[in-house]
Amino acid sequence: MTDAPSPWWQPDRHADRKPFLAARGRIKAAMRRWFDARGFTEVEAGILQISPGNEAHLHGFATQAVAIDGRQAQLYLHTSPEFAAKKLIAAGETRIVDFARVFRNRERGPLHHPEFTMVEWYRAGEPYEQLMTDCADLLRLACETTGRDVLSWRDLSCDPAEEPERLTVSQAFERHAGIDLLATVSASGATDREGLAAQASAAGLRFSGDDTWSDIYSKVLVERIEPQLGRGRATILCEYPVSEAALARPKPEDPRVAERFELYACGVELANAFGELTDPVEQRRRFEAEMAEKQRVYGERYPVDEELLAALALMPPTSGIALGFERLVMLASGARHIEDVVWTPAPDPLA
Repeated sequence: MTDAPSPWWQPDRHADRKPFLAARGRIKAAMRRWFDARGFTEVEAGILQISPGNEAHLHGFATQAVAIDGRQAQLYLHTSPEFAAKKLIAAGETRIVDFARVFRNRERGPLHHPEFTMVEWYRAGEPYEQLMTDCADLLRLACETTGRDVLSWRDLSCDPAEEPERLTVSQAFERHAGIDLLATVSASGATDREGLAAQASAAGLRFSGDDTWSDIYSKVLVERIEPQLGRGRATILCEYPVSEAALARPKPEDPRVAERFELYACGVELANAFGELTDPVEQRRRFEAEMAEKQRVYGERYPVDEELLAALALMPPTSGIALGFERLVMLASGARHIEDVVWTPAPDPLA
């Protein structure tokens, strides 16, 4: 005997999932109306790309392009529509949104699926704080659409009627771990691994001797901070260290941190936003650093999209955000697993 659920296509299992799938459809329709009312153009970014993304811990699916004469070249399924969307902004679009199917390898669990929907939108010429307002509006809209008073996940709840708390990463490290994070970041963005290690050790966190500053930072974030976010009301975690914001521009007031925020509800990360970096030289440097780290950790690297770097030179100041649509549907409908809100879950040949 097994306790595993029946395949999603079994009639009884589909009947259990049907209310959540219906909620998915209603939320998507409501969001489309919301974006349309604000002058956004819905676009459809191409899925096949030269690079799936150049962040060290994002993993793409590779495929082969084959010409009529048999010549081959590698392409990737995108992990985000970001690179194509930025080219559209460079081309002259100003407000765009994409309900994009995206693909991420090495990801599967209650909150992760290898194929999912990312709602990504961009506002050219607008500050990234506007995206914070967008997030609050969309949380309320999702609950209004499902008729629920709160977002919920496991034993946590979050009232979308409450204005989200805005908490800097530095404040979060101090509040939840007793760590002065920015004391370990210089004005150039360089990081002090030993300084952070000493503080993390004093806070009772365990890590390996070969862990980098970024590794230790991530452990503090995952173990001490993220579970505390979005309790009672949503949290906007903002002003990430520049080393943890490869695609975001530095804040003018403090070059140690970048214009990046993440939206949390019920301890779940829902969205990731940037004041977009548009300096192609700096973006290349960051991509190369990310790929060096990917090579160190995973033994592989992805190519850099040269057309993206060329487009950045034409791109106006822009703010952009990506929201995990299935996660929002889960929290607004009461679903417990991401596959409850995916119409046809991807096969798992490694199960």
